[in-house]
This record gives sequence, structure tokens and C-alpha cells, in this order.
Amino acid sequence: MIAMAWKFLLAAGAATLAGCVAASTGAKSAEPAAAPPAPVAEAEESDPQQNAGFDAAMADAEKRQLVFDDPATSLSLKGDLVQGGLVFVQTLPGAKARLDGEPVLVSEDGRFVLGFGRDHGATALLVVTHADGSIVRRALTIADRDFPVDRIDGLDQSKVSGFTAEQLAQIEADKEKKKAARATTETAPLWSAGFSWPVTGRISGVFGSQRILNGEAKTPHSGVDVAAPSGTPVKAPAPGVVRLAETGMYFEGGLVLIDHGQWLESAFLHLSRIDVKPGDRIAAGQVIGAVGATGRATGPHMHWSLKWTGTLVDPQLVAGDMPAAEKAAGGGGN
Repeated sequence: MIAMAWKFLLAAGAATLAGCVAASTGAKSAEPAAAPPAPVAEAEESDPQQNAGFDAAMADAEKRQLVFDDPATSLSLKGDLVQGGLVFVQTLPGAKARLDGEPVLVSEDGRFVLGFGRDHGATALLVVTHADGSIVRRALTIADRDFPVDRIDGLDQSKVSGFTAEQLAQIEADKEKKKAARATTETAPLWSAGFSWPVTGRISGVFGSQRILNGEAKTPHSGVDVAAPSGTPVKAPAPGVVRLAETGMYFEGGLVLIDHGQWLESAFLHLSRIDVKPGDRIAAGQVIGAVGATGRATGPHMHWSLKWTGTLVDPQLVAGDMPAAEKAAGGGGN
């Protein structure tokens, strides 16, 4: 009985299917039925690989650039779009600017500076709003750099770790002095004349190198070192205002901070002599002190750091090539 029931159901199903086929082929046989449209849009929305490809394209700075209004006549960039690089920008008078959402100080005539730290990502977004309300958005590609490992042994261990309570108190007091000195800046772009080497000689330490002091990994090197005899004059690399001039700093020894305007600052460490005082307005090439080995140093050299809005950048990039005849001179340590 069960077998006969299944045969009946199968036969009925076959007849039904045959009827459907006959009905569909019998009506308007000269006009074949149109095929249903392929679900292209749904496939694109639901395909994770295609979404990933789109996201990757938008992450690329050149692709992002295509969706922004960017008239070249209103924005000019000069400098190094690399990790540790500094870029000088000229735009229209009265403009305002933001880098990655953060406001940037712009002079009345439209000049400003941008800095990119040692570990900056692959892209940055610059947005400039002009006085007439028009907006320029420029996606910047920041090139990657390799930084060396720099090992320094033979330092007084108290300058590396294991600080006493008295030493920690001095370190904290030094921080407060530097913080107070950095509370203000010149709005004028005093940096606009460019930079030159404060001291010439053998480069004994480079920006961004990983420092291993007495076997302990420390923060990357903040600037560039030039080995030179103690007492060698140190000259201002660009015009500026002296914000700090202190001897006896725990790490830095003799320290001078120069404000070049718009939060761009030079710092000179380990000086044996200081020839300026806070508030002095100095010209490019003016002597500010002398090379030494004070603070945390193993030998006489000039240490020059360059910082923009708290971001360390590479002084060697803005100073350019050192004259070959002077590059080989000097001895000394880090």
C-alpha cells in the first residue's frame, strides 16, 4: 500500500510539472521569457572582498585626493613629507588650517609649518579654510623611514635609571621649567628664512635612532649630534626668541630653547657656556653658547633637537647637507 501511494504521488507530481512546462512553452512561443536580472548590486554590497578592496582604495592617499577640491594655486608645500619631516606651507592671506583635525597656527599672510613625528602613519589630512569660506582638503602621503639602533655604554648609571629621591625632584623641577618656557610662541613665522647648521663637524648621532643606554632600551634619540671640541661656538640656526637659558639641568646640562615662531622650537643641550638669556631676540648665526659635555653626555658635542607643537622632527632634514670640508672635523661623543 505504501509503495502504491508513493507511485501515485510521484505520477501526480510529474503531471503537474509537465503541465507547467507545457503552459509556459505554449503561450507566445515566438517571444522567449526574459531572464531575471543578475543581482549585481546585492553581490557588491554583500561581498566582503569587494568591500575590503574599496576600503583599501580609500586608504590610499592618491585615491582620497580625487574626492577633494584642491586648487593648486591656493596651496604650496615645501619640505619633506616623511617621518620626522618638516613642511613649510604658503596659502592665501587670512586662511585657517587643520592637520588631522588639530588647528595649526597660520600667519596673517598665509604661512605655516607642519611636522610629522618619527612614528607618523602613512597619511595625513590637511584642511585649509580660506577667508572667502572656500575649503581645500589635501591628503598627504607620509613616507616611511628606517632608523638605526644606537648603543651607548659607559654612562653614569644615575643618568640612566635608578634615580634617587633627590634626583627625581630635580628632574621634575626641570620639567616644570621647560613647560613654563613652552607656554607661548611667536605668531610670526621667524623660521621663514630657513635653517643652517649651528655647528659643523662629524655627525655622531642621528634623529630617531633607538637608544640603548648601558644595555637598557630608552626612547629614540630626539635630535642630531655633531661632535666638536668643548668651547666650540654654537650659533642660532634661524632667527628666534630665547625662551629658556639654564645651566645645571639634570639630563640636558646647559640648555637653551629658541622659539622660531608658530610653535617651532630649537633646543641645544650639554652646553659648556650660555651667552643668551630668556627674552633675547636673536638673529640667524648669532652665538648662543658653546659646545660641552654637561648633563647626560659621554663627550663634548652639540645636540640639536627640533620640535613642532610637541612633535620632535629631524633637524638634519631642514639644515640640509653639511659642507664636506667641515663634516669630517671634530671628535667627541654622544
